[in-house]
Amino acid sequence: MAKIIGVTLSERVLAGLVVDNKLASPLHCFPEDGNDDGALIEMPTDDLVKTICEQIMCAAKGAADVAAVGIALPGFIRNGVVEEAPNLPQLKGARIQELITAKLADHGLHVSVDVLNDADGMAYGVAATQGKLDRLIRVWTLGIGIGYGRYPYAEGVWEGGHGVVSLDDKERYCGCGGRGHMEGIMGHRAMRLRFLDMEPEEVFEAARHGDHRCMEFKRLWHKALAAGTASSIHFDGAGKFFLTGFNVRFVDMPMLRDYLQQMVKMSPLQSYSIEIVKDDTETRVIGSAVAAEQAAARG
Repeated sequence: MAKIIGVTLSERVLAGLVVDNKLASPLHCFPEDGNDDGALIEMPTDDLVKTICEQIMCAAKGAADVAAVGIALPGFIRNGVVEEAPNLPQLKGARIQELITAKLADHGLHVSVDVLNDADGMAYGVAATQGKLDRLIRVWTLGIGIGYGRYPYAEGVWEGGHGVVSLDDKERYCGCGGRGHMEGIMGHRAMRLRFLDMEPEEVFEAARHGDHRCMEFKRLWHKALAAGTASSIHFDGAGKFFLTGFNVRFVDMPMLRDYLQQMVKMSPLQSYSIEIVKDDTETRVIGSAVAAEQAAARG
């Protein structure tokens, strides 16, 4: 069975050895202090590459014949280049695949390296851990922004969180500056900008107690998620959708399903399903490793 190193970046770098779609070693982490959320943002690109490679080498220690390395990070990744990275701006334009491949070779580890968006990494991880590697899986990650992950691999941009779900000229809360985006309604950052006097959890709690403004927003929030999902169904077909991220706590599943039913009316497309899954780092690390293994097999 192939030995793959999976890596994921968010507030921290986490790396682990994956064998047969399961973690085969404890996760290695930088920084070890989980409260130091700004450590990676402050790092120059070369230092961040060095840190990633150090964690990879820790995960590979004692494992012979590592076949590949998969790295999932936030941003728009294409052909091994980070074309956009709002959460790690120092990586914009970085040829991250080449940089890490070369640095690992300096350490004596000569392997293929695959770099992918972290939302796709989550989709690969869910597919692997749920035993669904034989079917189409899509994952919405509801967090600071809105991530859209897809398994299996297919050519495309897949920036689903920036899908347009509103034509209202006032909907300009998306971090990219675009109008009417799903992330501009549902993203945690966007909600805080919209409700300067309330935190997102206070908004949904007030909606539960009948506050009219908050109830209206709760409906808009669910309509945005339904619209993004319906658009994916109309482009890519029905199938399984998973919801994850720290803001799945706000999901009212009956409301979401009601809006989806209103938006997807063609009977061949109605065989979709939605499920909430826990967002954990182990799944993301496994997903990045599975993506690397499949990329190596594709050549």
